[in-house]
Amino acid sequence: MHDFLARLPKVELHLHIEGSLTPALMFELAAEQGIALPYATLEEVEAAYDFADLPAFLALYYQGMGVLNDESHFYRLAQDYFRRASADGVKHLELFFDPQAHLSRGVSLATQFAGLERACREAVKEFDITSALVPSFLRCHSAESARELFDALIPFESRFVGVGLDSAEIGNPPEKFTEVFQLAGERGWHRVAHAGEEGPAAYIRTALEVLGVERIDHGVRCLEDPALVAELAERRIPLTVCPLSNVALKVVERMDDHPLPKLIEAGLNITLNSDDPAYFGGGMLDNFIAVQQALDLSEAQWITLCRNAIDAAFPQRAEGLGMSDTRRDVLLAQLDSCVA
Repeated sequence: MHDFLARLPKVELHLHIEGSLTPALMFELAAEQGIALPYATLEEVEAAYDFADLPAFLALYYQGMGVLNDESHFYRLAQDYFRRASADGVKHLELFFDPQAHLSRGVSLATQFAGLERACREAVKEFDITSALVPSFLRCHSAESARELFDALIPFESRFVGVGLDSAEIGNPPEKFTEVFQLAGERGWHRVAHAGEEGPAAYIRTALEVLGVERIDHGVRCLEDPALVAELAERRIPLTVCPLSNVALKVVERMDDHPLPKLIEAGLNITLNSDDPAYFGGGMLDNFIAVQQALDLSEAQWITLCRNAIDAAFPQRAEGLGMSDTRRDVLLAQLDSCVA
């Protein structure tokens, strides 16, 4: 089964590029810039990547961003992940990033886009991975800050496929960001949002009805609301589920307890993703293997999960960014070739 999982053409739709920052790259970039980390050795950095909950993870996550200060840092960050993703069989990915966290440190949007976009374009040639960028609003920032970011993103709108909403759900309900998501919709930007991870199922409904999102990131708590499950299934709303992340952040205690089989049984449109792979125990193939070892899915179920992801990728918005119709057809053909 390992060989089968490795061969599957994977599309990753829930990947925070800052969350791909490995301890080694953090330590390397800090040393190059003379940035003092609260760790004396690489081993201490690696030990710090062991955390107990979402707040502890987010504290480390935002601390790590402090080493990303110029175009080359964002380029190296993304290039490093593309290399690992290629080894996992990833063929297309959408990179979330958090502009507000960098703008607050004096790193311009132009710098962020330049580094990430260069890595995206090189990945097509070097790794045969197509990709797209998804700048995301931080829930922990104000609605006013989100509006400022929205306005700042307009000159860059040909360079990303949509916008997202991430960070801690508790105390930051989706409706806090109604204005910017309505404005994004008016501009034709695709919209996604984290909901139903640590937040209640009601946040999923609000994200759909008020924010107008097309996909739900995480969404595993939808099972608490049978009517919502029925609606998600009927509308074929993709849920970008992140199994290893759910275990690391104690959404579930063990992979054996993961609701993925129930989500599949309910007829939901599920995709699997790594979320923050450097922090949560691995990339796409690691997630696939962990799920298979604990939940023993059939080959047909794996084919469906991969097909869901290919179909759910946002279409090409600008040359080289997004999923073109031709690329989608190629990946579907590759997936068909995996069927025994």
